[in-house]
Amino acid sequence: MFLDEAKIHVKAGPGGNGCMSFRREKYRPKGGPDGGDGGKGGDVVLVADPNLSSLLAFRRKRHFTAERGRHGEGSARNGASGSDVTIPVPVGTVVKSETGEIVSDLAEPGKTFLAARGGAGGRGNTHFVTSTRRAPAFCERGEPGEERWIELELRLLADVGLVGMPNAGKSSLVARISAAKPKIADYPFTTTAPNLGVAEANDISFVVADIPGLIAGASVGVGLGDRFLRHVSRTALLLHVIDLAASDGRDPLGDFEVVNAEINAGHPELADRPQIVAGNKVDLPEGRAKVEPVREAIEGKGLAFYPISAATGEGVHELLVTLAAQVEEIRKARGEAVETVPVIGGRPPHPRPHDFSVERQEKGAWLVKGAYVERLVVMTDLDNEEAVAYLQRTLKSAGVEKALAQAGAVEGDTIVIRDVEFEFVPSEEGAEGSAT
Repeated sequence: MFLDEAKIHVKAGPGGNGCMSFRREKYRPKGGPDGGDGGKGGDVVLVADPNLSSLLAFRRKRHFTAERGRHGEGSARNGASGSDVTIPVPVGTVVKSETGEIVSDLAEPGKTFLAARGGAGGRGNTHFVTSTRRAPAFCERGEPGEERWIELELRLLADVGLVGMPNAGKSSLVARISAAKPKIADYPFTTTAPNLGVAEANDISFVVADIPGLIAGASVGVGLGDRFLRHVSRTALLLHVIDLAASDGRDPLGDFEVVNAEINAGHPELADRPQIVAGNKVDLPEGRAKVEPVREAIEGKGLAFYPISAATGEGVHELLVTLAAQVEEIRKARGEAVETVPVIGGRPPHPRPHDFSVERQEKGAWLVKGAYVERLVVMTDLDNEEAVAYLQRTLKSAGVEKALAQAGAVEGDTIVIRDVEFEFVPSEEGAEGSAT
């Protein structure tokens, strides 16, 4: 079974907590702090695996959670990092955020994408020693790991994409030129999922993708055409198969125009993609009778036309030789580079202290947003007065108090950072407020 779309939930491991500890040795009853750091939480990583061809595995499992980091211990012993979770996906998988932005394109074997970053381990109390604070009685909590839903969309990697109306003979042609065994029958929409086959001519091997038949309206989802069209987007060359012997009143040239219109509507960038036209079913009298008028019309558009019979093999070798030559020419022009999808979204840069914003909420309430300040709050033990005092000083040094005052905050206002409420108490000493 073939599956080319999936939605999965990834949750990285939280970091381990730092340790608040002091040395206790014989003859040194008041040794210094020796709390170790917590270990980093495990990441969730996607990796492109050339041995996979479908997203079917995600029908059975949709949730992936990495291991948390171990807590730090006394005697300056750091916690172990949590184990990563690696998720194999087919080569050609496009990763999208919940908002539909493309955040990664795994178009090459072995390429990876960090889907969810593990939380940093909290620092032990050894990190908070200063000339005036010789015995800090606090440490940091571990940072929560990233957690989100992502969408996976498979776009097959092939050199040649076969397109055409249903029942034009595309699957029969793939079966003729490769070892692939697609389902073949004499009715429309026999092919319900893309098939891949490897063809060869003049010692040149290339991959052919058989795309399910396209009909009018495919670019907007009629007949699931919008899902099938994306598999053509990476192909270097289009082989347009038309049915010269259609018995239901269809016109081969009319079919040709309909399919091209849908391809261009769904993926305008394919308008300039090289295209070769194969007129199939010349083994039938009604098909052979249309060869010359169709050839004249197609060649009049500047396209190469090959009359073939996928059933008997007539004309197929000549078509393969041309396909192989064009594929080889395109490969040389591209330098063997794989065409990738433009990445719109992406991971934000490492947070900096002064990168935050202040937003007025209802009267007397303010919301402070920023990766750095939010991380400070979530890693602070808010039940520890000494830890809260350290947080307040750090927030002031980042410019939060000044920004609030400039925005109009006054003493007694409520300040919210990462769902934690503080009372705004501006002072020369830098008290940001007390957690409530």
